[in-house]
Amino acid sequence: MQPILVFGLTANLAAMGELAGHERRGSLVWPARSAIIGIMGAALGIRRDGDFTALDSLEISVAVFDAGVPLRDYHTVETVPSAAAKAPNSRPEALRIAGTRKNTTITLRDYRTDCLYGIAVRGEGLTGIATALRAPCFTLYLGRKSCPLSAPTAAKVVEARTCEDALASLELPPWRPGAIARTLVVADPQGDLVHDVPRDRGHWHFAPRRVALRPVHIAAGGAG
Repeated sequence: MQPILVFGLTANLAAMGELAGHERRGSLVWPARSAIIGIMGAALGIRRDGDFTALDSLEISVAVFDAGVPLRDYHTVETVPSAAAKAPNSRPEALRIAGTRKNTTITLRDYRTDCLYGIAVRGEGLTGIATALRAPCFTLYLGRKSCPLSAPTAAKVVEARTCEDALASLELPPWRPGAIARTLVVADPQGDLVHDVPRDRGHWHFAPRRVALRPVHIAAGGAG
């Protein structure tokens, strides 16, 4: 038996990062390691330039109860070429100087709707993280700031042999009774490559790691 922190993440709208360019920002079907560390850091009150060393050392697994439905949002972005407005003092000034010499492009933002995940964390300092998740310092988002959580995390530390056993005690939102996770995302050196290990948070640089999607059957909803 070992202590394992479990908590839930659910949102009406979620955006879970993958490699992104200017014109398209996609979304994974589960929250990346960097996103979960960010959520725990926000709960603890750690700012982006703060010390994440303790959180970076944690082992994290993700149970996919509901990956939601994909949603694509279209944006039009107006840019001003540097040749059209040299060293403007503000964007309004740049737009005024450029006149009709502006560029307009369409960018894409991908989301997931009505998703539900269970998070299992192993390592040090779990009790403090659980306490913070129940009363977070900063607002918790599942991705972008337009994606706040739609239910409390119900974080708690349980004694269990495996992450699957621990996640069976996850408290589900009252509108999602009987949800069952059939996929568990775990670190695996033989798995698929993802880029979700934070390296430089200020410049949004991420290192690769390998994960496996294991078939499971986790029926959550245990009493708190």
